[in-house]
Amino acid sequence: MKNKLALFFLALSLLASATVSAQIRELERSTPEAEGVPSGAVIALMDSLMGLPKTDIHSVMVLRHGKVIAEAYPAPFAPEYRHTVFSCSKTFVSAAVGLAISENRLRLTDRVASFFSDQLPDSISANLADMTVRNLLNMTSGVTPDWNMRNVRTDWIKGYLGKQVKVPGEHFDYDSMSSYILSAIVQKVTGMKVLDYLRMKLFESMHITDISWEVSPEGINTGGWGVYIQSESLAKFGQLLLNRGVWKGKQLLPAWWVDQMMAKQSDTGSFGYGYGYHMWLCEYPGAIRMDGALGQYVLIIPDKDMVVVITECTLIDGATQRRLVWNHLLPAVVDSQPLILGKDYKRLQKKQSSYQLPVVRGKATSSLAGEYADKSIMLESNKFGWQSFNFRFKQKEVIMTVTETDGIKYDLAFGYKQWRKSSIEAYPPYSIEAKGHFNGIEGPFYVAGSYAWPFPSTLELKAHYVNWITALNLAFRFDGEDVQLTVKENYSSEAKVIKGKVCD
Repeated sequence: MKNKLALFFLALSLLASATVSAQIRELERSTPEAEGVPSGAVIALMDSLMGLPKTDIHSVMVLRHGKVIAEAYPAPFAPEYRHTVFSCSKTFVSAAVGLAISENRLRLTDRVASFFSDQLPDSISANLADMTVRNLLNMTSGVTPDWNMRNVRTDWIKGYLGKQVKVPGEHFDYDSMSSYILSAIVQKVTGMKVLDYLRMKLFESMHITDISWEVSPEGINTGGWGVYIQSESLAKFGQLLLNRGVWKGKQLLPAWWVDQMMAKQSDTGSFGYGYGYHMWLCEYPGAIRMDGALGQYVLIIPDKDMVVVITECTLIDGATQRRLVWNHLLPAVVDSQPLILGKDYKRLQKKQSSYQLPVVRGKATSSLAGEYADKSIMLESNKFGWQSFNFRFKQKEVIMTVTETDGIKYDLAFGYKQWRKSSIEAYPPYSIEAKGHFNGIEGPFYVAGSYAWPFPSTLELKAHYVNWITALNLAFRFDGEDVQLTVKENYSSEAKVIKGKVCD
């Protein structure tokens, strides 16, 4: 009996493993040359992306003719890790709106106020009464964006509808709350959260299973941000749009709606090249993109039959990354017979598997290590919710025990000249501080760590939350009982200083 149970659980484990594997290796693979792309051009793109300042590349995928021809996940990242993609989420909302319209549940001309009779202000302005679903889709609602509203209130719909409204349709104002209201409308007319609706209509057929979406305090998918997804699933969705809604011969998303999503619906002036329905037109003629904060991109390039996915954390202008695609990759693409494989393809194979984000530089140990080993360092109040740290120093490894103010306790491992990975149940730091922003996304979260002593009195740690987006640089400067911690977040150029005291 025991043997049968063991075999049963082994089978379940193998099935789960196979499911995850299929999730990340489902798109057909090919060589660049077989699809008319020189490997040298792909190398030039990858190398240039990896060389960008103030940028950590987490993944790059290049598709042509629906096949993956190149992909890189610089260590410590990996293809199975999900990623928060910020405003790329908006395009998923647009797809849900189009599906609801195709089912006659919704119209572009529907008045927004008609869906929220119990959350309207006492006095409804003519402009609020005139605001339509289309105005939300093309970011011309007339509401001036208030990016702090989600951080201070929980009644987001009422807060949005209570804002002063200018004449809808006249002025482009990019606003994540417009996407949130669309998410709420879709939930009203379908009886399902947007994620559940898309699962039923698109994702099940596309085998996009490993996906989550943050939920607001009102129980609605956040819409303008919050999708948590693997890079390959992003690539699948980009390919669906490139195929005008067709997936494996089946029309999942109406072609006419995809055309409208990717057509210019708003003039953005100096702020880009135009906006569709929750998609951006690009510098490269005919290209369109999903676009998220800190450099999350799905580039759809119809004239080359290509999709390029980039996930990263960058503090530089995203036009730089896109320009590398336009200048390094696209000019080399040909439509003639397949190219001949050569040495560049072998170089590409080697490079794709060897890219690595920088580890911390310095010495493996310090004479001070023994003095501070197994001592608790109590911290002053801080935004991260850290109460104390404790260090164990091993050969070419540091284990840091973190105790948070809410009592959660976990270990993080840091390797010398290499990455050490840990699994934690605690939530990672996040650039969005909206109330209830982690609802709908569960751990565990994985952290890869590197350490070194750049100076005898300074221990530097780098922590990448590899299935999120966040990375932290932690520099501990030891001076007797006093410890000064300097924290740099990869999503901010500001450094934060936290004081600490050593306790026995």
